[in-house]
Amino acid sequence: MNTTEIIIVGTIFAYLIVMVTVGFIFSKKNDNVGDFYLGGRKLGPLVTAMSAEASDMSSWLLMGLPGVAYLTGGAEASWTAIGLAIGTYLNWLFVAKRLRVYSQRCGAITIPDFFSARYRDKSKVLMGVSALIILIFFVPYTASGFSACGKLFSSLFGWDYHVAMIISAVIIISYTCTGGFLAASTTDLIQSIIMTVALISIVIFGINAAGGLGNVIDNANSLEGYFSLSHIHNTETLGADKYSLLTIASILAWGLGYFGMPHILLRFMAIEDKNKIKTSRRIASVWVVISMGIAIFIGFIGNALSRSGKLEVLTSSDSEKIVIKIAQYMSEHHIGLAIVAGLVFAGILACTMSTSDSQLLAASSSMSENILKGVFNVKMSDKASMLVARSVLLVIAVLGIALAWDKDSSVFRVVSFAWAGFGATFGPVMLASLFWKRSNKYGAVAGLIVGAVMVFVWKYAVELADLLGIGLSQEAKDLFSIYELLPAFICAFIAIVVVSLLTKAPDKEIADEYNSVKTEMNK
Repeated sequence: MNTTEIIIVGTIFAYLIVMVTVGFIFSKKNDNVGDFYLGGRKLGPLVTAMSAEASDMSSWLLMGLPGVAYLTGGAEASWTAIGLAIGTYLNWLFVAKRLRVYSQRCGAITIPDFFSARYRDKSKVLMGVSALIILIFFVPYTASGFSACGKLFSSLFGWDYHVAMIISAVIIISYTCTGGFLAASTTDLIQSIIMTVALISIVIFGINAAGGLGNVIDNANSLEGYFSLSHIHNTETLGADKYSLLTIASILAWGLGYFGMPHILLRFMAIEDKNKIKTSRRIASVWVVISMGIAIFIGFIGNALSRSGKLEVLTSSDSEKIVIKIAQYMSEHHIGLAIVAGLVFAGILACTMSTSDSQLLAASSSMSENILKGVFNVKMSDKASMLVARSVLLVIAVLGIALAWDKDSSVFRVVSFAWAGFGATFGPVMLASLFWKRSNKYGAVAGLIVGAVMVFVWKYAVELADLLGIGLSQEAKDLFSIYELLPAFICAFIAIVVVSLLTKAPDKEIADEYNSVKTEMNK
């Protein structure tokens, strides 16, 4: 191992030590499962904002998004970012404060808890279905994070992908399992800072290495459709493929996913002072817009470096490694930049870890709190509950490792599907529960089921038709190419409205609670 590699490894190792240390520090502050899963509702506005967005961004911020921009230009990446930016702001504006007030009134510490308490579902069906959905979609989501870590170390040091992925997973598990929600939120704040440093460092170095901003822009302009929002660059034909308005609408639908992301919604429930949410909203919105804009521009810079011969030309399967390649070039360019390159690699880890820890907690709470204790009424002491919570977290992590075993899986595509799953199931139910007094538990269950089923149906309709020998027209195939979140979200919302109106109206107790929350919101 040469001097540069020693410096990089040392920087990454120092970062990982800090993460694990934070976990052990906060392990002493978990007196019960409420602390472990929601931090006792003690988060300040800065930690709330940055932990929410760091856990949101995941590995796709420094891998998936730059990779898409590198290959096809600005259209898909930019419309995705625009949709997410709008969704971020609206989620903070409409959902955050109301959910904080409502969840505390109900005494809920998880999203399934909230749904069940909101609709007084004594049958526990609503809790069970929502907890099961969390497990279905969070395990592959977590797996994508483990996969990103494996790809990082495999590309960086030539380590075996599987060994690197397992080591990364063990580190994430260690601080999450010990420190719980407070550790995850605090490390997320640290990780958001590291992500920011990584993004800025790559942009400054990349522009300089490409010969200046003008060269980056000239390169983008030389590729047909690359700098367009209405076309994407086709790497095979070197031409441009037009983006229809329907395609743009389906990509903007990424923003709908925010209303249903359990690991983000939990931050809203955990903030110490509901009146500080406005501050959190401003911090979160600004950071999201800037970070995604920089990530996309890194893709442009990477393409310019590849076409100038300073970096290898990356294929579709390797495009998500563009930030890694730039950081490696940075460390080779000057030994003094090795520490900066180490921070970039730590930033990629930060993207992954900040999401994986939150997902592990949410999935663990669904199994231990909602399924074991809620649905099956397993009685446990606080000590036993903590043991079960950590044990379930370990089991889910092992499943994530198993699903991440395929090193050729796409981080962007896996995240895209899981995002659609949560957005289409929890999003409509969350909005209905917070803003429609007439919605009831039957409509909520219908919305969850219809949303989940439609995500799978829409995603795999073409493959299923081919398997069954059903010939679909090109128009039908184009229709099913729409991002599955949009049609599934619409269908779930319709199901909630129709079923709620066809069944018994909520009891007076539920309506009174809704009105009291509304009154408190207006204070």
